[in-house]
Amino acid sequence: MEKTVAQKLEALKNLQSIDSQLDEIKKVRGALPDEVADLEDEIAGYQTRVEKFNNELGELEENISDHKTQIKNSEGLIKKYEEQQMNVRNNREYDAITKEMELQNLEIQISEKRIKEAFAKIEVKKGEIEKTEEELSEREKDLDNKKSELEVLTKESEADEKKLLTQREKASKDIEERLLISYTKLRDNARNGLAVVPVSRGACGGCFNVVPPQRQADIRDSKKITVCEHCGRILAEVTDEIVTEEKPKRSRRKKVAS
Repeated sequence: MEKTVAQKLEALKNLQSIDSQLDEIKKVRGALPDEVADLEDEIAGYQTRVEKFNNELGELEENISDHKTQIKNSEGLIKKYEEQQMNVRNNREYDAITKEMELQNLEIQISEKRIKEAFAKIEVKKGEIEKTEEELSEREKDLDNKKSELEVLTKESEADEKKLLTQREKASKDIEERLLISYTKLRDNARNGLAVVPVSRGACGGCFNVVPPQRQADIRDSKKITVCEHCGRILAEVTDEIVTEEKPKRSRRKKVAS
């Protein structure tokens, strides 16, 4: 059965009332939920940074291991060339082997230099890891404190919030989808969360701009859903009489006989 405009407005007013009560509960919690979320993101960033540093440490240690292997290989080749020098037949062979030995000694020097550089980088990385872990530890303590504060506040209003959420779910079902979507958009765009407001003293209860008398009459009649022409909020009721300006009547004074 199609609902009347009055019934639709009543359903919207009911939903707004529930949402406003939920907003009050969230207001008591203040910025704590956002602060907790921000700290969780910050901690995740620190953890990612530490993981990255540890991966870089692993790569540096692997490079050191590769260079040490290269040094052993070069030392093995040098020993082999020294044995070959004992059996050369001419100066050309001797010079060729000597050149190979020099190349391997150069490889050893380069590898030793790379190992030294890698150890220096490892020390820097360890310092960065230590600093990051200290910051991570501090943020984790902050998060624990904030979560404890939030938990206390949440427990205080948990029963009321659960009850209101159940009511909200039921109230939402009483509103047609098109109206519910409009209502939700209005609430999202409104700083105070008010999508449905009354007309008070001839003005919109949301933006406080004057509502023309004819619109106030339409709202009273509940023949159609009326919105504020300035802020777009749904105007659900008029809480005072329509005030119209009247010109004051001139009083006629009787002439007093002199």
